[in-house]
Amino acid sequence: MPKVARPPSLLLQLTLTSFIFLSFVNNGNAGITSTFIRSEWPSVDIPLDNEVFVVPKGHNAPQQVHITQGDYDGKAVIISWVTADEPGPSKVQYGTSEKRYEFSAEGRMTNYTFYKYKSGYIHHCLIDGLQYDTKYYYKIGNDDSSREFWFQTPPKIHPDASYKFGIIGDLGQTYNSLSTLDHYMQSEGQTVLFVGDLSYADRYEYTDVGLRWDTWGRFVERSTAYQPWIWSAGNHEIEYMPYMGEVIPFKSYLYRYTTPYMASKSSSPLWYAIRRASAHIIVLSSYSPFVKYTPQWMWLREEFERVDREKTPWLIVVMHAPIYNSNKAHYMEGESMRAVFESWFIRYKVDLVFAGHVHAYERSYRISNIHYNVTSGEQYPVPDKSAPVYITVGDGGNQEGLAGKFRDPQPDYSAFREASYGHSTLEIKNRTHAFYHWNRNDDGKKVATDSFKLHNQYWASNMRRRKLKKHYLRSVLGQIAAY
Repeated sequence: MPKVARPPSLLLQLTLTSFIFLSFVNNGNAGITSTFIRSEWPSVDIPLDNEVFVVPKGHNAPQQVHITQGDYDGKAVIISWVTADEPGPSKVQYGTSEKRYEFSAEGRMTNYTFYKYKSGYIHHCLIDGLQYDTKYYYKIGNDDSSREFWFQTPPKIHPDASYKFGIIGDLGQTYNSLSTLDHYMQSEGQTVLFVGDLSYADRYEYTDVGLRWDTWGRFVERSTAYQPWIWSAGNHEIEYMPYMGEVIPFKSYLYRYTTPYMASKSSSPLWYAIRRASAHIIVLSSYSPFVKYTPQWMWLREEFERVDREKTPWLIVVMHAPIYNSNKAHYMEGESMRAVFESWFIRYKVDLVFAGHVHAYERSYRISNIHYNVTSGEQYPVPDKSAPVYITVGDGGNQEGLAGKFRDPQPDYSAFREASYGHSTLEIKNRTHAFYHWNRNDDGKKVATDSFKLHNQYWASNMRRRKLKKHYLRSVLGQIAAY
């Protein structure tokens, strides 16, 4: 009886596929520059009378509602909002049943001026002691002008906690921005990692600067009132405008968008860290001092030592100016931060670095340039298995338009690049694997364009952890065989 040729095992197929892929990566010849050209909507801000900026009904009704994580481990939120007519209460009522608010918390109120613009009354309220993986309903405001929303807390800190993050940057308030926001809200993302450049209000002058911060807050409320957005500041938040008498950097941003920086022992709300589900997320400030001995440098050195990959295996860094960028726009602007921090990213095996700033999309291979100095060493980035993947997602849709000119030829470290608007999602499955997707806004439609499976850096680098991965693989194969 002739022997029947059997197909190779699933494990062998996976091994061969990985080998072929890594061969392309190591040889640096697998990079793709997309030739897609879309007929983008005009890069102008949506008119002020559009319904996306509508002011809520009722006297002094809360508006511009947004939440962010309020502690280090995800058991607290900071709820923020603005009242336009008078201060009103800074109290939040909340509970686990709709319209039944068992608890309440008192916040604080502040306001500011910018040139001749006077802000509304800005409220920030910390709610702590929350239960993990629980839906909470909350109410803010008075009487007939009160408003009600809800949010979901993350699962308990655990190496196998699954979670889905959205990544958005350089959003602005154009029709392209609206397309990005609407598409993200269809993605089932649970928390946004925002990589800087929020409202682009600094593109305006005088009282219109503050006005466009208000419109942006109402514009994004459809998402920010229901799930945390983890904020980072970009260059458009600096708002250094001496001709208007405004010389305090980040003034509008810091009054409006608070962060839990003290929970991670940071001295500034511009850089901080949180833990959420199975991820440890570090937010850096590209436009604050970061060289050796500065507060940000000293804090980051200590924060990396606090990372516990046994509890939060996924280590993610968020910043605004990309370290690796092959677009002609903002080329090499992240080089100084690369020279300072890249060796730490390698040493601590960071999984992903997300940035914005460049109004296009780009993803790198795992590469590093840590051996180069001004007198010797490797001149170009080289493949490095301990390096993170660098991803630029500065394509939210703002009024400055797309950065459509990439450097030619495409550098070996660049895996995929395209000048289109869109957003990304990172779906963490367990301690070993995650799935990443970049979704292009194709004339109003969400189109999945770039995706890959990510292997966790920590759990792939140790023999004991490899044994655990084999255990997981046997479990998966057993499940497949059962079907």
